[in-house]
Amino acid sequence: MAAAEAASAQAGEEPGSALRRRFASIKHVVLVLSGKGGVGKSTMTTQIALALVAAGKKVGVLDVDLCGPSIPKMLNLQGKDVHQCSEGWVPVYADVAQRLSCMSIGFLLGARDDPVVWRGPKKTAMIKQFLEDVFWGELDYLLIDTPPGTSDEHISIVEYLRECRPDGAVVVTTPQQVALADVRKELSFCVKANIRVLGVVENMSGFVCPHCAECTNVFSSGGGESLAAACKVPFLGAVPLDPQLTQSLEAGTDFQAAFPTSQVYAAVKQVVEPLLTLPARGEA
Repeated sequence: MAAAEAASAQAGEEPGSALRRRFASIKHVVLVLSGKGGVGKSTMTTQIALALVAAGKKVGVLDVDLCGPSIPKMLNLQGKDVHQCSEGWVPVYADVAQRLSCMSIGFLLGARDDPVVWRGPKKTAMIKQFLEDVFWGELDYLLIDTPPGTSDEHISIVEYLRECRPDGAVVVTTPQQVALADVRKELSFCVKANIRVLGVVENMSGFVCPHCAECTNVFSSGGGESLAAACKVPFLGAVPLDPQLTQSLEAGTDFQAAFPTSQVYAAVKQVVEPLLTLPARGEA
């Protein structure tokens, strides 16, 4: 029995009940997955979160990419500190209205360039602590940004969240065959782990010219949609590359507020639309 579960047992609390209690105030839990690195999972996570907030929802983002935490920079939260209250760790808020909150290993590092050189058991313990100890309060959505692959972090998340019955996963790919081959493995992982696939997103699907707004296929297109059809899962949409989005992420500014008529924002809204109609967790 793990130390945390042993402590819970000594306190008369069943193992896992702390996690169930923590997630009881969260309406929807969505994982963002991919079998391939560099496809833009963190970018999609932040854009989905901002679109949900724009739709009037209260959103939390849990960054469990322990070796490459990108969310704090993308939300302009670098250098922020995590505080504690009687209920646990308080997430860092990205807006004055406190409708978008975030927790990441990036807030706990001594210096921005410090590497996380951990073996599997320590990663697993950190993920469990994030899940059990962060006091999110009332949330409409908790988005969990994961590292690429199907390794320790993913297995740990699935095992810990099993009793909380997450809504499912958004799987991100790019159009190229190299990426699609690895993302197909991620979809197989979802089947084996009994995770519902909410849909596939094809990121970097074309390049939007910053001058004329014409979208050109610099890689290829349609790979994500074909993969979704072959695996019999929903296709949520194709999101193009836009230099203005890249600049916004680097600066930590809200791209959607700055460019509300962009092709990227229109595509992200299409991705988010099915998430807004999800049934209550546990009813699907």
